Amino acid sequence: MSFNTFGRMFRVTTWGESHGPALGATVDGCPPGVALDEGVIQPWLDRRRPGQSRYTTQRREPDAVEIMSGVYEGRTTGTPLQLMIRNTDHRSKDYGDIAQSFRPGHADLTYFQKYGLRDPRGGGRSSARETAARVAAGGVARAVLAEMVPGLQVLGYMVQMGPHTVDPALFDEAEVARNPFWCPDAVAAEAWALELDALRKAGNSVGAVIEVVARGVPAGLGAPVYGKLDADLAATMMSINAVKGVEIGAGFGAAALTGVENADEIAMGAAGPVFGSNHAGGVLGGISTGQDLVVRFAVKPTSSILTPRASITRDGAPVDLVTKGRHDPCVGIRAVPVGEAMMACVLLDHLLLHRAQCGEGVRGVIGEP
Repeated sequence: MSFNTFGRMFRVTTWGESHGPALGATVDGCPPGVALDEGVIQPWLDRRRPGQSRYTTQRREPDAVEIMSGVYEGRTTGTPLQLMIRNTDHRSKDYGDIAQSFRPGHADLTYFQKYGLRDPRGGGRSSARETAARVAAGGVARAVLAEMVPGLQVLGYMVQMGPHTVDPALFDEAEVARNPFWCPDAVAAEAWALELDALRKAGNSVGAVIEVVARGVPAGLGAPVYGKLDADLAATMMSINAVKGVEIGAGFGAAALTGVENADEIAMGAAGPVFGSNHAGGVLGGISTGQDLVVRFAVKPTSSILTPRASITRDGAPVDLVTKGRHDPCVGIRAVPVGEAMMACVLLDHLLLHRAQCGEGVRGVIGEP
């Protein structure tokens, strides 16, 4: 199996399976001299960790990261970082009944068609457990960004669960950390709790939409034509398990606007160009404008449900499948810190690429002769 690596300067390779002894990430291209230890990375993993509320899988994993290489006396050496997270609470017997069948909505069928075999234990490599490694790598990226671009912030939150959306008038960033849905609308969070309780008890699931915003992003990141910042953001967000759609800025909503409505007007401010709106999501021509980067992605309902679904066995015989085990009734909840991690990794990759070609700062200064 190939294609387990993303990034060009800041390169992340994830490895391991859901029910193997461990999983993790190899991070290459991290600049030397950055303050880093497990305590810097662990808080981000704790946000993604399963079993923290009744709205997520009850698999009890500490998700404790171990740095195996690339750090000496608390600072990165510039050599590859090996990050390992041990699996401690996997129950492979839960998947014994479906080892010879293909679960609808899962990668069982396509993995078998491609490779001629598959790991049925929790989905093996296709499991969303793989995203723990991404979050660990994202923790490294955040540590580097904090030193290279002080003030840059990455924040993700859920803006929709099923058909229910947040009310923009009630948006409260401080509320994001106060509820188990990473929801910026306290009223919506209460309604979602009731909705998800009913779905969970019925053995059903629901999808979600997550928004990730990066503030304080320097202008100039990204490159035409095949190194566009928004193209890489879309690709990495789309690579997250269960994601079925990605949009930047106004996204698909831009199709309903006129040119007059969609154009982000520009004026000259005291510190440089300022924009009257941000339909572009902080990217023009694949290059960051200095505005907030805004990305949204849609997560499908968790495919592991207790309602029987028709499928086939490896012999081609029909079968009704019930997927037992411990699963998220809304996998979008724990996708929030994953989306943040991917944003951080992509931003650092593009920051390093930009500095390699253009040096620090922006080349063209507005207002100078």
